[in-house]
Amino acid sequence: MSIWFNKLSINDLKDSATNMDKHLEIEFYDIGPDYLCAKMPINEKTKQPFGLLHGGASCVLAESVASFAAALTLDLSKKIPVGLNLNANHIKSATEGYVYAKATPKHIGNSTSLWDIVVTNEAGEIVSTVVFTAFHKILK
Repeated sequence: MSIWFNKLSINDLKDSATNMDKHLEIEFYDIGPDYLCAKMPINEKTKQPFGLLHGGASCVLAESVASFAAALTLDLSKKIPVGLNLNANHIKSATEGYVYAKATPKHIGNSTSLWDIVVTNEAGEIVSTVVFTAFHKILK
């Protein structure tokens, strides 16, 4: 059973990246009945001064994919997701290629949702684990 408010395919999300996502070249590449995936290149925009993937860039990737996933569960004419909390643990460094984030829900309620995000490198090794909480703000 799908968690999404509307039936979607990855083609529906092709040009969905905005602002920060575009700047960091974040791209959605897979959607399933209960997950959303995005990838981000490791380049000069996403590295810290020592040549490693910046932890903040990993957090942007995680929050982007989870926020977008949260939005896809809502009727956006009535509610929008707003980030409440993000907790990240950086496990492994990365220096080249892409990192991949998969967001899956732990909880989807009326006023909040809680998302697990696993960020991996091209070898499938865990780079970061993130938990993101969204508040479902009612539009007036």
